[in-house]
Amino acid sequence: MVVGFYRRVTCAVRIGALAVASLLAGPVASEVKYDILSFDQLDGWDQDDHAAAFQTFLNTCKDMKDPDWRSICAYAQSGPDPREFFELLFRPVLISDGQEALFTGYFEPELDGSLTPDDRFRYPVYKMPPEARQTRPWLTRREILETGVMDGRGLVIAYVDDPVELFFLQIQGSGRIRLPEGRAIRVGYRGSNGHDYRSIGQELVRRGVYEPYQVSAEVIKNWVRRNPFQGQELLYHNPSYVFFREVSRVPADKGPLGAMNRSITTLRTVAVDPAFIPLGAPVWIEKAGQKPLHRLMIAQDTGSAIKGAQRADVFFGTGDNAGREAGTLRDPGRLMVLMPIQRAYALLPESAI
Repeated sequence: MVVGFYRRVTCAVRIGALAVASLLAGPVASEVKYDILSFDQLDGWDQDDHAAAFQTFLNTCKDMKDPDWRSICAYAQSGPDPREFFELLFRPVLISDGQEALFTGYFEPELDGSLTPDDRFRYPVYKMPPEARQTRPWLTRREILETGVMDGRGLVIAYVDDPVELFFLQIQGSGRIRLPEGRAIRVGYRGSNGHDYRSIGQELVRRGVYEPYQVSAEVIKNWVRRNPFQGQELLYHNPSYVFFREVSRVPADKGPLGAMNRSITTLRTVAVDPAFIPLGAPVWIEKAGQKPLHRLMIAQDTGSAIKGAQRADVFFGTGDNAGREAGTLRDPGRLMVLMPIQRAYALLPESAI
């Protein structure tokens, strides 16, 4: 086992420093705190399946553009011992932005649909219109669905039988649509209308319909179905609207495409905020709750509701069982990103080194 020289250092770094700006993509909070940890400070590190995480890392590391990541990926392809690979080349970094850690889950849903509309299949899954790419933000969810702006333009991928399931397909960002003849098509995220995501679960809590601990995807779906008019208005509370593309070329035994345009892996892929964590980076999570989860995952996806240094969404797989697991997850914990050694220490001011 390769054991390097580790030490714990804490620092507050003002965003705007050139080192941070070069390491992290996108805008971040005005002040961020970094702790560099040792691997023996990661709870459960010794017990994890490092080989499984290593294989998931290989799926996307070749798509990372920065020279140090590319060098690490090239070495990974030479077949090193997985645990030694991570311990030799990385340091765990705990990034804090003042927000409490929150872990949620997501999955790939399966819907019933058809390529042609009828009395049952009448809710369209849309491609992205050109003007939605050019105008930011574009129309709201209500305007897209009530003005007829999408009609007659060849923008429909398929029709599904349940508007509530379609709404949650948009939240998940990808899914499979089972057709009447038995085959299925796969759809993946293409883009959005540019409006910020607003949680309808939080809105139900605000209205006093439920307590926070009662809210899950199934609870929300059932409430909308029991209250059709109020339910439609609740869905309109979220102005964000997601458009799709067909990705049926992805084999059925592979996960859906993530933000890196590669298949993601059940319980080894995590969605993060790329303003803090580079896509493709290894991430150690310590999720608390009824079903603790301590394991090495890979940051291969993003989400409109995933904002902050300690915010993460765990991918649970495909289908109803995965949906039930993901839909009830809302747990605290902590998240550490494994950064290349030079990048980790570059985050620190000279006085802390």
